[in-house]
Amino acid sequence: MLLDASLKGYPFTAAPLPVEAIAAQGWHLLADDLPLPLAVIRQSALRHNLGWMRRHVAEAGIELAPHGKTTMSPELFAEQLRAGAWGLTFATVWQLRQGVAAGVPRALIANQVTQAADLRELARLRTAHPALRAPFLVDDPAQVALVEALHLPEPLEVLVELGLDGGRTGCRHHDAALALAQRVHASSALRLAGISTYEGLWASGDDAQDAAMVATLMQRVHDLAQACDAAGYFDTDEVLITAGGSAVFDLVSRALRPTLRRPVRGLLRSGCYLTHDDGFYRRLVQRVDHRLGCDGAGLRAALEVWAVVQSLPEPGLALLSVGKRDASADMGLPVPRWFSPAGSREVHPVPTSWHLSAMNDQHAYLRWEVASPVTLNIGDRIGLGISHPCTTFDKWRWMPLVDDAYAVIEAITTRF
Repeated sequence: MLLDASLKGYPFTAAPLPVEAIAAQGWHLLADDLPLPLAVIRQSALRHNLGWMRRHVAEAGIELAPHGKTTMSPELFAEQLRAGAWGLTFATVWQLRQGVAAGVPRALIANQVTQAADLRELARLRTAHPALRAPFLVDDPAQVALVEALHLPEPLEVLVELGLDGGRTGCRHHDAALALAQRVHASSALRLAGISTYEGLWASGDDAQDAAMVATLMQRVHDLAQACDAAGYFDTDEVLITAGGSAVFDLVSRALRPTLRRPVRGLLRSGCYLTHDDGFYRRLVQRVDHRLGCDGAGLRAALEVWAVVQSLPEPGLALLSVGKRDASADMGLPVPRWFSPAGSREVHPVPTSWHLSAMNDQHAYLRWEVASPVTLNIGDRIGLGISHPCTTFDKWRWMPLVDDAYAVIEAITTRF
């Protein structure tokens, strides 16, 4: 993919360049080489997170199938696969197409697939790539009937999904899930490959409450898997058991290997671990660190959005050149972390009183105590940590990777 000045954050006068040529340009975030706002990834934190999660799943005896929708970046998919991921998870067949084009060999579709166009495309992808595995979720006999009516050339792999009352998709009760597994097994259009669930939306940050929620949910998964195993409903040599958002993944990790008569592969789907954040996931993963006994040594925030102070209209208020079109605001506002005076490459932590009070499409409201010892000037640069990386990545078609001094050393692209 060629990068050029049609992309937000790319230098206005630079020639179009392939991704692999970015490192040789000698650009620096704080030398006015790139227009702001700009989302960047700190490479040192990214590398740390890749290694940390690799060790975590290895210690749990499971594997990682991280959610690709977080980044939708071919370059980051490749990094995750090189770090040992079993495959990637996607939410749609369209996303799966992007993953397959990027070389992803195995995938989960952590969603129901019901449209004829999607099902036909999934069948086509499997024909074009015979080694591709891409099971999707089922939670209703009507979905099975939809697949059967298409008379696809080969059966598709599926996972029966268990859900929670008041939550998203998934069978709510054991008997319904077991009956669905029997229906899938009896169908010539599908092959039952395992069981899936999702706990992330229910994480509270309260250790006891979260542990009880996960234990109850995963016991349901074990009960269903063992019942399907005893009845002979699984149609594959190994059974896939998968769960895992990015909030209480440590509690899920230890419960992805039920004892069955055939081999079990536990697959953790957490995706936000890769760049982590400074908001929603930071608060919850601090509890993960505490439970794992690695306080201060866990995941690190790697994704930042940098902007310029463009107006100082009243004491204690600066307007920044960044807004909802540039950084996520759906699970909390960005968090001021760094400032760099105009004309300098020095970076300083912001005072603790600095915070964003609001964001518009193209503006952010940075506020502080008027008595703060730090003085801001027009043109100063502010580095923001974000909350919820998924909805920041989809606002950018490329991002530089920077070293800890903010020199640009690589780049990634996205496919949203």
